[in-house]
Amino acid sequence: MTDDSRTKDRPWLMRTYAGHSSAAESNALYRNNLSKGQTGLSVAFDLPTQTGYDPDSELARGEVGKVGVPVSHIGDMRRLFQDIPLGEMNTSMTINATAMWLLALYQAVAEEQGAAPAQLQGTTQNDIIKEYLSRGTYVFPPAPSLRLITDMISYTVTTIPKWNPINICSYHLQEAGATPVQEIAYALATAVAVLDSVRDSGQVPAEEFGAVVARISFFVNAGVRFVEEMCKMKAFVQLWDEITRERYGVTDAKQRRFRYGVQVNSLGLTEAQPENNVQRIVLEMLAVTLSKDARARAIQLPAWNEALGLPRPWDQQWSLRIQQVLAYESDLLEYDDIFEGSTVIEAKVAQLVSAAREELDRVQAMGGAVAAVESGYMKQQLVSSHASRRGRIEAGEDIVVGLNKFTTSEENPLLVDLDAAIQTVEPEVEARAIDAIRAWRADRDNDRVEAALAALRATAATTENLMSASLECARAGVTTGEWAQALRDTFGEYRAPTGVAGVTGVFDGGESLNVVREAVRETGEELGGRVRFLVGKPGLDGHSNGAEQIAVRARDCGFEVVYQGIRLTPAQIVAAAVEEDAHVVGLSILSGSHLELVPEVVNGLRAAGLTDVPVVVGGIIPEADAETLLANGVAAVFTPKDYDANAIMLQVVQAVRSAHGLDPVLAGV
Repeated sequence: MTDDSRTKDRPWLMRTYAGHSSAAESNALYRNNLSKGQTGLSVAFDLPTQTGYDPDSELARGEVGKVGVPVSHIGDMRRLFQDIPLGEMNTSMTINATAMWLLALYQAVAEEQGAAPAQLQGTTQNDIIKEYLSRGTYVFPPAPSLRLITDMISYTVTTIPKWNPINICSYHLQEAGATPVQEIAYALATAVAVLDSVRDSGQVPAEEFGAVVARISFFVNAGVRFVEEMCKMKAFVQLWDEITRERYGVTDAKQRRFRYGVQVNSLGLTEAQPENNVQRIVLEMLAVTLSKDARARAIQLPAWNEALGLPRPWDQQWSLRIQQVLAYESDLLEYDDIFEGSTVIEAKVAQLVSAAREELDRVQAMGGAVAAVESGYMKQQLVSSHASRRGRIEAGEDIVVGLNKFTTSEENPLLVDLDAAIQTVEPEVEARAIDAIRAWRADRDNDRVEAALAALRATAATTENLMSASLECARAGVTTGEWAQALRDTFGEYRAPTGVAGVTGVFDGGESLNVVREAVRETGEELGGRVRFLVGKPGLDGHSNGAEQIAVRARDCGFEVVYQGIRLTPAQIVAAAVEEDAHVVGLSILSGSHLELVPEVVNGLRAAGLTDVPVVVGGIIPEADAETLLANGVAAVFTPKDYDANAIMLQVVQAVRSAHGLDPVLAGV
């Protein structure tokens, strides 16, 4: 066969993770991206939608439209997909705790467009276990959450057979610190828990179980160590084939195929020298495309500036073009697997398979993924792994170009006007969303709404499938917050283990750590007791990695640490500071709600008489916003470029000393 006669494989689905402000603005963005050659949609929902709150909820304050699009009812879903034929689209929705609800809205709108459910193609992420471990947008306890997933899978296999009802999501596990071995093992443990639940529910006949396995997909993170990452994908393929064949008796090789989509590592992007993120994205994409036997079915790439804020349409276009150049200009898709027969690759894959199988067996011996979540085992392992990695970066053992080495830089022309280098969300978005949902409630048939919600509660109290009741809620005009509250009333809520308590002594910080410890000890003696550091996460942002690492390091430095986990109101954080007699409050926010929520905490502390309790803040915070916070009483602001946790701890000590009129410590790190 000559080069000219080769037939190219079909390219993977190309997506961009997108959505912000409102359904109308997001719709315009989607249609623009599709016009540029994007072949699928990936919907980013805002945090109130992800966690089951309406825009006028107290917990939604500052979060509406920030990290995605608010979808509060069927009217929003109609507007989101206006002029986009859902019967022809492949749509991925990053939604977990409220996945059943968003799928119900999607199906209802598709039917209004004239599309039959059997035509619909796409994916709901719907992996709740990784939410307890890393992302934090869970709502319900593990058992009812698994029931919702089971009901969705059982429903889609028969009614929406082209739909992937779940993405077993190892993506956030890597961002939470997982090693490749942990990522493989914990993702597969989750898949086993889900498949066992569907099998044991009796909703799908045994002879049709292969169809369930065939609709299970995975959502995987690709890091910059692209050889190891590619081998990780090959290990996933081998182990999935083994599990589905041996544990579930699936004989059809096509049904056993490891089907996965990818978002490459967003939290691995740097605020420092962000232009370097472009080559990071390319390397990470190669990890999931070069090997045909382990190639992703769908890929979405972040933009170079995501460590700075929300990407603009131009930035998203750049990321799409990166995929298109590889798929359409290169000859990659003309060849079989170019690594076949490589002894190096085969050896690395074998090592990953063996180690992941061992860790998977360990989790299964504990009772499976749900038991390992409830005991805190998996969370503790991730926090420990993440702390080790941070320690290696701080020590210079792991090099991050532009961050801890090769930091000298020319001025970046892309950042000449920093405010114009990222997409901003208008402050009026939240107010408009609140007015809109109140108008929606006033205009709908409330008798039908109440009947639909009553039926949902009644069904939740049984073992019946919840999809039909959710569909009626969608069609009746029930809101996201109302649907979620009806299930909260039945299932209750849940607070997952933080994983912080069992992690200690992970980082050998050397002399710089000793310096901070001495400063903390001296400050405690002068204050008459140990220095108490309250770490809080206000609002709905569940990205807890930063808060956890700060809590672990603060404890290693000698602080008495109080960390109560995610999703707290400013009032709750203030109350905790009073109750715990905190000397300093640290707030972690990555959702963009810092300008709304941080001042509430600062003002609340002052109102409670805690005028000598400084507030420090960490997150993805633009420089102009940092200046605003500092001007409004915040003692220090830290962003991703501040990678040295010991230096951060020393600044925290200095803030405490300053607040109490003590002389600054002279030591530096």
